[in-house]
Amino acid sequence: MTLAARITRLPIAFDPAAAADLRADLPGFAPGVMDLMAATAGCSPYLRGLMLREADWLREAVEAPEAALATTLSAADTLTVEALPLALRQAKRRIALLAALCDLGGVWPLETVTGALTALADKAVHLSLTTLVAEEIRRGKLPGARPEDAATAGGIVALAMGKMGAGELNYSSDIDLICLFDETRYPGEEQEARASFIKVTRRMTAILSDATDGYVFRSDLRLRPDASVTPVCLSMAAAEAYYEAEGRTWERAAYIKARPCGGDLAAGDRFLKTLTPFVWRKHLDFVAIQDAHDMRLRIRDHRGLHGPITVEGHNMKLGAGGIREIEFFTQTRQLIAGGRDPGLRDRTTVGGLAALAAKSWIPPEVAGDLTTLYRAHREVEHRLQMVNDAQTHSMPTSPEGVARIAAFCGQDEATFRHGILDRLAATDRLTEGFFSPSEVEDGPQLSDAAREITKGWESYPALRSDRAQTIFRRLRPRLLKELAKAANPDEALVALDGFLAGLPAGVQIFALFEANPTLVELIVDIAGSAPALARYLSRNASVLDGVIGGSFWGDWPGVAALRTELAARLVPAPDYEGRLDMARRWMKEWHFRIGVHHLRGLIDGFEAGKHYADLAEAVVQVIWAEVTADFARKHGAMPGRGAVLIGMGSMGAARLNAGSDLDLIVIYDDQGVEGSDGPRPLATRPYYSRLTQALVTALTAQMPEGRLYEVDMRLRPSGRAGPVATSLGSFTTYQESEAWTWEHLALTRARALAGEPTLAGEVEAFRRGLLVAKGQGARVKPDVAEMRARLQAAKPAQGAWDAKNGAGRIMDIELAAQTCALIAGSPARSVERQIAAGAGRILPVSDAQTLASAYRLLWQLHAAARLLSERALDWESLGEGGRAFILRETGAADAVALAADLAQAVTGAEAAVMRLVGKADGETGDGTG
Repeated sequence: MTLAARITRLPIAFDPAAAADLRADLPGFAPGVMDLMAATAGCSPYLRGLMLREADWLREAVEAPEAALATTLSAADTLTVEALPLALRQAKRRIALLAALCDLGGVWPLETVTGALTALADKAVHLSLTTLVAEEIRRGKLPGARPEDAATAGGIVALAMGKMGAGELNYSSDIDLICLFDETRYPGEEQEARASFIKVTRRMTAILSDATDGYVFRSDLRLRPDASVTPVCLSMAAAEAYYEAEGRTWERAAYIKARPCGGDLAAGDRFLKTLTPFVWRKHLDFVAIQDAHDMRLRIRDHRGLHGPITVEGHNMKLGAGGIREIEFFTQTRQLIAGGRDPGLRDRTTVGGLAALAAKSWIPPEVAGDLTTLYRAHREVEHRLQMVNDAQTHSMPTSPEGVARIAAFCGQDEATFRHGILDRLAATDRLTEGFFSPSEVEDGPQLSDAAREITKGWESYPALRSDRAQTIFRRLRPRLLKELAKAANPDEALVALDGFLAGLPAGVQIFALFEANPTLVELIVDIAGSAPALARYLSRNASVLDGVIGGSFWGDWPGVAALRTELAARLVPAPDYEGRLDMARRWMKEWHFRIGVHHLRGLIDGFEAGKHYADLAEAVVQVIWAEVTADFARKHGAMPGRGAVLIGMGSMGAARLNAGSDLDLIVIYDDQGVEGSDGPRPLATRPYYSRLTQALVTALTAQMPEGRLYEVDMRLRPSGRAGPVATSLGSFTTYQESEAWTWEHLALTRARALAGEPTLAGEVEAFRRGLLVAKGQGARVKPDVAEMRARLQAAKPAQGAWDAKNGAGRIMDIELAAQTCALIAGSPARSVERQIAAGAGRILPVSDAQTLASAYRLLWQLHAAARLLSERALDWESLGEGGRAFILRETGAADAVALAADLAQAVTGAEAAVMRLVGKADGETGDGTG
């Protein structure tokens, strides 16, 4: 489509005489195009000169602007190094003219205008590098390189930074480049290669920047590592070492937009991938806010840009309310959360704002307003530069100059002034509050004991650095004010003190709290209710990222969604150990989420039990996949049909508490195959034994992020004496002819978690059949009675508040429930369903109701107690917040009422279990009768 058919706006000719002269000098253009050209000439001497010089080309270009752009970009593709500079300058003139007219006439949106300018810069850099390297190869200056290596510039790559990297070049932009070379292509000859590439880089800069009949792009190489002392081209290894050791926040922000634009693009992509951990931190990085704020102030100090916003002389890029404010706002938010969410890693400012809004990091209306403001600012910036092709971002200092820019924007001066001041003020309002640190508030009055505790904070490891102390001074009054709202402020302060004392470092966590006041409320709530959880947080503070960076307060997603999320989270990890460590971090975040939801009453103990089990199941399934894949790479695929992982005990019943370990067994079916066929093959039995050991290690090993779960495999056939993995044949034979009654009871809760689906189905079918057959044995109840006696002798109740151990408590009721399921031949796994399977048949309905009611109370008490502490519940040592939590969970009015309810439930349950199984009267049998 022609230019004329798409014109939607026009400048106003500031110099009518210049506009009239252009009409006279260039007849023959369509009326709409001529109106646009004349008005442009009346505002910009530079563009008037380009129109006169490129008039013949322009007559064709306005008929099909996009085609003209494509043709111009490809015109220099096959030129020699001698012809390249002038050809690129001609391309620059033409694309600058075309982009300006399409911008001023409203034909192209901002992104197309900046995209056209960036495409020219990419082409110019790439052609310069490949052509110059071809010349170096022809002259034998690049060691070992062949002519075909010129296509990838022999391993040198230019990284486009800043606006060029984002495809956002402004009208008279310089281009920021970092030039690196892949030293691995020149083993033992790196120095010779480096010398050649330094020469190429300097010659490229001359081709692009020297003012010979104009220039292509002013080039800036100062963003490279330690630019004051390093050559213009470095090896990738040297650059990577610098960023690992000395990289700063502004360099991380710069690499958000980094993009290979010329030379060996594949090598550039590989380099950027190696920098991912440097740019995108795995934790939420709120320290970046302070860094960005400090950088803004340094820029303003350097440029003398402080003071009130005025139109004359205002810097549209760096001044208050300007373009850089929006860019910093966007990039800082991306740095904070982009390490956890790759979806936020958009190079463009507008795209970054949209991604942040889509992930709820900023309100959609803020993203929309800033996008509109950004585009408006960029259009004004372009017109400032179009006047004389000047690399300026500042408004003119005279009223006449401002009037010219107003006309260039198609507005009268008064309307323009009003609009630009409104937009600058709106930008400042939307961004300033995000960056500026809060003032130090006055804190509450403290008791003598509280003052003594807080005085000790100065000596804690978390407050060693000046920076941590600065942030904490602003945070401290807010913490103390929240503590004053706790049920018992002194108890909460002691718990908070334990949290602070356990922090190994403070800058990140204090910055996180300062930027997110709701976290201060949460940590004080936890300190006041569950001091043990507060101490856990001090060792695992990164779990707080999940409160800010995801749907922490949303509905529970379920096993399938958790499994999918964890698998996706592991993808960026570089190796097997990295994936295991990443899984630990992820699990802790979700584990903490469950605990907080329970503590705040969003879920009760039974929902928490299911959530903990769902989380463990998702983790086990993903880790099983990781372990089996890693093992297969070393030793080959599983011999035969494969293996299945079975959850036993509470894991099989899908009800865990905050401190549960996992009872697991592995069953495999080799189908007669004697061994694996991988790089290091193993015989079948050692294969599955070592695979199982690898799984246990993957779950239990202490890594930088801790461990996943403790694992207990004693419920496998023959317990500790048996192999860690059991063949299907051995398993079925053992269960049918050798297993004790307690092992059949354990099978009532067995559940396949992961592994080969048909084998899982076969094991489940066997389990169901076995329960029907073995539940009719004469020795079932006597064996259970004997086992019950031994359990109570070995694990008696640890006081009146013990909900788990002892007669009439959780383990006793679970034993009775499993007995019901075994005798009834029921496949049910949960306590409630197992008791229901026996109601009216194996035990009176009244006893079933007594057991179920007692179990509900005991589980709520147990689940709450395990969240508060790993030790046995001691009511006297609980703080007021912890006591209130337990009373809320159990529905009791006070401690006296709860103790009475507990005693009644235990007594009733003990009697019901006794009526079910009777007293122990001898040795246990093998349960085969």
